[in-house]
Amino acid sequence: MAEIKRHGIEDLTRFAVDVIRRSGEEALSYYGEGDRHIKFDEALVTEADSHLMNFFQDQLDNHFPEHQVLKNNQVNRNYTHDGKRYIWIYDPLDGVANFQAGIPIWGISLALIENFWPIFGVFYMPATGDLFHARADQKAFLGDKEIRVSSKNNINDESLLFTYSRFHQRYRSTFPGKIRDFGCTGAHICYVAMGRAEAAVIANESYQDLAAAGIILEAAGGKICKLDGSNFFLNEYLDGQKINDRLLVMAPGIYTQVRNSLKEIS
Repeated sequence: MAEIKRHGIEDLTRFAVDVIRRSGEEALSYYGEGDRHIKFDEALVTEADSHLMNFFQDQLDNHFPEHQVLKNNQVNRNYTHDGKRYIWIYDPLDGVANFQAGIPIWGISLALIENFWPIFGVFYMPATGDLFHARADQKAFLGDKEIRVSSKNNINDESLLFTYSRFHQRYRSTFPGKIRDFGCTGAHICYVAMGRAEAAVIANESYQDLAAAGIILEAAGGKICKLDGSNFFLNEYLDGQKINDRLLVMAPGIYTQVRNSLKEIS
């Protein structure tokens, strides 16, 4: 823990919050600038993604040059006691279709792990100004306000479930409340973390997608599990493979109710 003691956890979190806000300022110069004559402007997204990755790498090199960044899902799994044991997981654009179309629900995520153990996670939505953050095993916050998952023990017609874009092709639902897809996994998870929704079904994710939001969710009292009820361990996907399982993000105590409302189409 020499690096943390030398710099202090406050220094590391201060850097994370500062760099993700500045990343947001950089991203806003590209926001909504996609070619409106095509459904998805890949050129814009690629340019923005590359610029933001380079921006973050430059900032990290200036502040913590010994630290690593998870790139191309390549990471040295050997434990170390020097600065290289700190790995930053930076996802410059979550919700790229919204980003290029000028829809405000998109975000930037940043997590720090030490020898594969989580330290903290930050998820920032530049177009709305919402900044979610948490230290592992401590409290979760939206700005300076503590957040917690819903305390409801039952789902009803006022409950909210987030889903992914092709959910309707895979499941028929008897969920009694509202079902929505906002097109941004990080936002879905953080909205569950703050109790705005009871649960979310997510699919086709990766370690990079979930690292920061997962820390925030757990700090807020939530959980991610597989739809069959078995445990989900994010570190099993650190090597970059896609997560093929559909996952349920939820407040505790409602897994069975939500799962029983989802019927898989044969």
